[in-house]
Amino acid sequence: MEFQAKVANVLAQRTACAVVGVYENGKLTASAKAVNSNCGKIVDKLIKQGDFKGEASQTLLVPQVEGCKADRLLLVGLGDAKKGLTPEKFIKTVQKVASSLKGTQIKDVALYLDEVNVTDRDSEWKASQTAKALVNSCYRFTQLKSKKAEPVALKKGLYAVEERKALKAAQKGVAGGQAIAEGMALTKDLGNLPGNVCTPTYLTKEAKKLAKGQTKLTAKALSEKQMQALGMGSLLSVSAGSDEEAQLIIMEYKGGKKTAKPTVLVGKGITFDTGGISLKPGAGMDEMKFDMCGAASVFGAMKAIVAMQLPINVVAIIAAAENMPSGRATKPGDIVSSMSGQTIEILNTDAEGRLVLCDALTYAERYKPKAVVDVATLTGACVIALGKHATGLYSNNDELAEKLLDAGKQAGDKAWHMPLWDEYQSQLDSNFADIANIGGRDAGSVTAACFLSRFTKKYDWAHLDIAGTAWLSGGAKGATGRPVPLLVEYLQQQG
Repeated sequence: MEFQAKVANVLAQRTACAVVGVYENGKLTASAKAVNSNCGKIVDKLIKQGDFKGEASQTLLVPQVEGCKADRLLLVGLGDAKKGLTPEKFIKTVQKVASSLKGTQIKDVALYLDEVNVTDRDSEWKASQTAKALVNSCYRFTQLKSKKAEPVALKKGLYAVEERKALKAAQKGVAGGQAIAEGMALTKDLGNLPGNVCTPTYLTKEAKKLAKGQTKLTAKALSEKQMQALGMGSLLSVSAGSDEEAQLIIMEYKGGKKTAKPTVLVGKGITFDTGGISLKPGAGMDEMKFDMCGAASVFGAMKAIVAMQLPINVVAIIAAAENMPSGRATKPGDIVSSMSGQTIEILNTDAEGRLVLCDALTYAERYKPKAVVDVATLTGACVIALGKHATGLYSNNDELAEKLLDAGKQAGDKAWHMPLWDEYQSQLDSNFADIANIGGRDAGSVTAACFLSRFTKKYDWAHLDIAGTAWLSGGAKGATGRPVPLLVEYLQQQG
């Protein structure tokens, strides 16, 4: 879908559908007033008939409009005019607009939403959220179906502004929102692919494909032999039972000054997780193809920042492996050595994400990073704690944590700051090694983060546990594309 921003008048702009806002009690936005005055008081009539009340996120599609160049009119409710719209309500509003358009044959749309006042947000933010919502709504995963679903009719979007002075900000917002949505689409594609297609080697090919033709982005991967030479016994213990070779994928984006320290993103890329010898129950195991969504979100963030040409340096490290049971597989009770030199007693082979991440986090030291953020579908305990709404955030630096929390709020992709206290560390004590890979049932998400913290002492670090936010189950089963918006917003703030 193509999106643009320009100065446009609702009565003169040709479009298949014009979207205008209406508050409760009949108060109209400027564009809605213009339509109402020039189109036979159509909005007043619909309100009087009770067809439309202006309630928050309510929509009504009017199929024919006389008096303006739009073929159709979509009214969207904005709620109480005195209270105004919070950022959360605006995001819900544009998402409802997107869903209302999705099932129609409307091919292009003009949205007159810049005139809507949103608390503490500007034109760039509103344009970005609008473009992201509409481009996201066009996503379909049909690559592996013999009969392709009908594509979404919507092909073009216009974000209209009243005055030229707001145009530059709106254009920047539209470009950013589209880039984020396209990054989310890549994340969803990789997450939705099955484990027999999306293997560690496949992810390496995708990284090189992403870097192809780019002057600022490069991609490479370390083989198991190279990882063995570096002492990555922890990561390799996870892939030991699989016929698929593990890969450590490194993408480097150089958009900033040569002397500027990079931000490093580390993604958990378990392309399928059976649990290994600590085998998972069969029910729902198909969803373990989503266990590489941390890696997928890093791919999506890199795609977005390349499109946006952010003036920063970013390194992406993907620890990709398949966790399978076999005669070669790591067993509970085995002890392995990590790249850091710390030894790990593996009490449960299904706690494998931290085993691949710890070596990737040690590898990140060589970049002398400004900060490191790892992203992982790490623990079911995080889902129990926070559900599907918020990503769990842990950090050894409160300032870094606050930046990520703020980025999540700005992007509408929330995280919640979880404790990383020394009191939890003793749960990882081992009688036979430096550390155990699990800390028991209590505070499982916290102890997983505590495990990772032991490998991040040389830099500022944050851990995003996305086990609850990376995908949905049931009828809406599929990858969500989160936390690409949070990551990109955070990276934008570093520019």
